[in-house]
Amino acid sequence: MKISFLLQNAYGIGGTIRSTFNVASALATRHDVEIVSIHRTGGTPKLPLSRKVKLVHLIDTRAETGADRDNALLQQDSTLIPPVEAKGAHFSALTDKRVAEHLARTDADVVVATRPGLVMYLAEFGTDKYLKIGQEHRIYGTHEPNIRAAQDLAIPKLDAHTAVSEADAATHREQFPGVKTKLIALPNGVPPSEVEPSDGSAKLVVAAGRLIPVKRYDLLVKAWATVAAARPDWKLRIYGRGPQQARLREQIDKLGLNEHVRLMGPHSPIETEWAKGSIAAVTSREESFGMTIVEAMNCGVPVVATDCPHGPGEIITDGQDGLLVTNLDSDAIAKGLLKLIEDDELRRTMGKNALISAERYQPDAIARRYEDLIESLGGDIGRAPAAAATGTAQAPAPRKPAPVPLVKKLRRTAGRLIRPLRRSVAKPATPAVKAAIKEIVRKPLRCTASCRIDADGNTVVTVDRKGLSGEKLSLTVTRRKEGKPISVPLKAAADGKGPYTAVLDRRQLRLGEGRWDLHVVRGDDGARRRVVSHLAEGRGLVELEPLDGAPFTWWVPYPTVDGFLALRAWYRDAHAEARTVRQGNNALTVEGTLHGTEFTPGSTPVLVATPRAEAAKPVTAEVTVTGKETFRISLPYEDLIAARGGDENTIWDLALRLAPDAKPVKLARLVGDIVDRNKTDIYPAVGGVRPYFTVNSDLAVSCPAPEGA
Repeated sequence: MKISFLLQNAYGIGGTIRSTFNVASALATRHDVEIVSIHRTGGTPKLPLSRKVKLVHLIDTRAETGADRDNALLQQDSTLIPPVEAKGAHFSALTDKRVAEHLARTDADVVVATRPGLVMYLAEFGTDKYLKIGQEHRIYGTHEPNIRAAQDLAIPKLDAHTAVSEADAATHREQFPGVKTKLIALPNGVPPSEVEPSDGSAKLVVAAGRLIPVKRYDLLVKAWATVAAARPDWKLRIYGRGPQQARLREQIDKLGLNEHVRLMGPHSPIETEWAKGSIAAVTSREESFGMTIVEAMNCGVPVVATDCPHGPGEIITDGQDGLLVTNLDSDAIAKGLLKLIEDDELRRTMGKNALISAERYQPDAIARRYEDLIESLGGDIGRAPAAAATGTAQAPAPRKPAPVPLVKKLRRTAGRLIRPLRRSVAKPATPAVKAAIKEIVRKPLRCTASCRIDADGNTVVTVDRKGLSGEKLSLTVTRRKEGKPISVPLKAAADGKGPYTAVLDRRQLRLGEGRWDLHVVRGDDGARRRVVSHLAEGRGLVELEPLDGAPFTWWVPYPTVDGFLALRAWYRDAHAEARTVRQGNNALTVEGTLHGTEFTPGSTPVLVATPRAEAAKPVTAEVTVTGKETFRISLPYEDLIAARGGDENTIWDLALRLAPDAKPVKLARLVGDIVDRNKTDIYPAVGGVRPYFTVNSDLAVSCPAPEGA
C-alpha cells in the first residue's frame, strides 16, 4: 500500500514534522511511504527520517537554488485558504495550483493531510481514488474563527479525521453528529531515545518548546523565583526560540534570575538535553498532545505539567510517572517542582516509571493504529487473513506475482551474462592483480558517530560500523587552523558487529585551547573523512569536576552548525572558575574556585580589571579567600565608571593576581556542558555596568556609554 503524507514544510523542526517523520518511518517498514513537502526551504531535513521514506516537494523556495523563489504566483493570495492560515503556512496562489495538480495525479492509496490548510486542500482537490485522512494537531476550539469555519466545512468530505487526544476526538464527534467521516484519536508517535537516560542526580530542570504565549514560560520563570529562593543550587534551562524570547529575557532580568534560569536557544536533537535534567517542566495553557512530555519520559525524566486541555492528563499518571498541577497557577508549578527537587527517591522512581510509560507511544505502535484505521475504511494493508472461528488458521489466497519492471529484467539478464565472465577473470588473478582490484573497488569512508562522557569524565566516541571499510582505522582530533592531528586508536567491537570505539582520555590526552574536529583515517591508504554527529551527549559533564593539579583542561563535545562532531577544548596552566555572578545595587560579586594553582601563603590576592581602551584605567579589587580553593570578589560599579576615561563604551577583562609578581589567572566559566557561555549566560546592565562572557567564555565587564554621549 502507498501512503502519502502532506506536510507544509519538511525542512523545519516543529512537532508536526517530527511526529510525521516518526510514524512515516515506522510505516515504511511495511508499506510504500512518501512525504510530500509543499515547500522546500533547505537542502536536507533537520530531523531524522528513514531512508525508506521518499521525500518530494512541490515548491522550491531555497534562497539561492530554489526554482520557484521568483515565481509571481507566490505573491498572490490563495483563493481557498483563510488569510491567517495562508500567512502562517505561506500558502498562496502557487500552492493552490501545485497541490491541486499533485492531488489529481498521485498514485497513493491513502493521503494524510497534517494541518488545517492541507485538510482544506485535500477536501477540495482530493479524489475518490484514494482514502482521505485529515489530522488535527491542535485542539478543536483553539483555531482562529475563519480557519475553524473552513476546516469544519472540509472535515465531512474526508474519510477520516484524527485528533491527538481522546478528549479532543470526543469534542470533534460532538461537533459533527451524523457525519460519515470517522473521527478518532491517534496520538503522535515518539521513538524510544538512544541517549543514556537520566539518573536523576543533576540539579537541573529542563523545559523545551517554541517560545510562544501558549507555552506560558512566563509562569515557569515566575515559579522559579520561588524555587530559587528555596533551592538556589538548582538551575532551570529553557530550550527553544520564538517571539516570546525578548519578553522572557526581560522577565528573567527583572526578577534577578540570571544565575538561575538560562535561555538555551533551539537544540536538535533535543533528547541529549532532556537526559541532562532530573525533572522536566511543561507549563502550557493548553496542549493538544504533548510530544515534549513523551520525549522527556523517554529519557527517564519525570514531568511536572500543568493539567491543561488535553494532552498531559492522558499521558501522565499523576504521582506515578510525573505530576499534574493546577493549570495557569505559578504557585502550583513551584510546589510541584519543589516536591520532586526535595525528594530524591521519589524523583528517581518516577523517572524509571516514565521510561516504561512512554513505550505506548513508540512509532510502530502508532503505525499499527494507522493501519487499523485504514483497514476499517476499506483499505487493503496486506495483512494475513484472520483465523477462522474454529481456531484453524486460514491459508492466504494465492496472489498473482507482481509484474517485474523492464529495468529489473534487463539487470537480471546482464547479471547472468557478466557473472560468469567475472568468475573466469578472477581464477587466474595473481596477488598483485587482486591487490589492484581491491584498490579500485575500495569503498569511501562514511563516518557517523555519537559520543558520551563516561564515569571517569572521558569522552567515548562510537563510530557506526556502517560506512567504514578497510584496515588500521583510527580516530584523529585536529585543532582548527593548525592541521596537526592527534591520533587515537579506533577499536572494533568484540563481536565484529557493533560500532568502533575510541576513548579520549582526559588524563592522558593534551588538547590545546580551541575547537577540534574529528576524522576517521584509514591507515592502509590514508583516506580521511570528517565525522558526522549523530548524538553528542553531554549529560556526564553537568556535575563533573575538573581533574586535580595543573594544567587545567576541559572538553565539551558538540555538533557543529553543519552537522559534524567537534570538541571545544580549554587548556590553561591555571584557571579561576566564576561559579556565580551576582549583581547587587552597588557592586558586582563573583564567587569561584581555583584550579591548577593555589593561593600563595602570606600574599593577598587581588582582582585585576584590565581595560581594552587606552583612555581607560585598570581597576583592582580585593579578593576574599573563603576556603582552600574558593574565593569571593566584590567589584564596586563606581570604581569602573570612574576609570572609564571617556564617554565611549569601555570593556575590562577580569583576572586574579595571586601574588604581586604572579601571572594573572583569567576569570572564566568553563566547567560544565555548555560550549558557548556568551549565548546562554546573559546579564543586564546594573549601576551602569554589565558583566558578560566572551567568545572564549572569559569573564569581562563593560560600561556602556552614557545616554546622550
